Amino acid sequence: MTAPQGPVVPPEALDIGEVELEVRPVRIRWVASIIAAFLFAFFGAGALLVFVAPSGFIFRAADQVAMVVLGALLAGGALLFTRPRLRAGPGGVEVRATILTRRVPWSEVVAVTFPDGAQFARLDLPDDEYLTISALQAVDRGHAARGVTALRRLHAQYHHPDRG
Repeated sequence: MTAPQGPVVPPEALDIGEVELEVRPVRIRWVASIIAAFLFAFFGAGALLVFVAPSGFIFRAADQVAMVVLGALLAGGALLFTRPRLRAGPGGVEVRATILTRRVPWSEVVAVTFPDGAQFARLDLPDDEYLTISALQAVDRGHAARGVTALRRLHAQYHHPDRG
């Protein structure tokens, strides 16, 4: 077993440098925004309509507020799908998914791939591991292809496996 060369840097402390590439998905952002608006409008309308027709149930103002809050929470959950982003610079790559963000230095990136039939591009890492790039989605077709091409160009420019 060999000792790691250089200081071990936690991923959240990695500075990717000046951002040369930033990519966000296109189609899922539209779909998630429409679904979020629909959910909020549906629950908001439901809160208003519970008093219109007698249904046999007794609804209070607190129930109406709860319906609006539930609609806001569900809409917020749908909007999480608008978060994916890829940023790359001289120091490495930052991949933000719906919840987590991970930074990887170029020295750890073996390749940038988009396997046949896959929904997302990915960064191949050492030891047969990979990191899914949810910002580069197959449904975005040309947009995703341009993003993968630009990321591969940066990988070729900055990848130095001998540096750690």
